[in-house]
Amino acid sequence: GTAAAIELKDKEITLIGDSDFQIEQITDILRNKATKSGVDVRFFDAGKVEKIGGDKVKQVIKVRNGIETEQAKKISQLIKGSKVKVQASIQGDAVRVTGKNRDDLQEAMAMIKADLPDMPLSFNNFRD
Repeated sequence: GTAAAIELKDKEITLIGDSDFQIEQITDILRNKATKSGVDVRFFDAGKVEKIGGDKVKQVIKVRNGIETEQAKKISQLIKGSKVKVQASIQGDAVRVTGKNRDDLQEAMAMIKADLPDMPLSFNNFRD
C-alpha cells in the first residue's frame, strides 16, 4: 500500500518512497540484492534525500564505473615505488599492469588490495 519505487537510468539509481525511513528500507533491500548478485556496494555513491511533490521523497544513488584519474595515479605511483618487476599504465578509466612473471602480478595485486582497502577493485584479463 505504499508508493516505493526503484528506477535505473544509465548509471543512476533513483529511490522513491513516502518517508526517510522507507528510503532507508529500500536502500537496505538494494544493497542486499546487489551483494547477492556479486556487486560490491562500495560502487554506490548515495546522494541526499530530497523532498518531491506531496509527501514523497527521493534519493539518487550514482553507480561508479572505472577508476578516477587521481586514484589511478596513486595506484601507478604505488606500483612504481615498489620493487616488483611490473609496469603500470593508465588507460582511460582503468590501470593496466603488465609483467613477465605471474607471481609478480599476484604480488602487485596483493599490494594494491592492502594499501587501498576502501577502494572497490576488480582484476580481469589475468592469464599466463
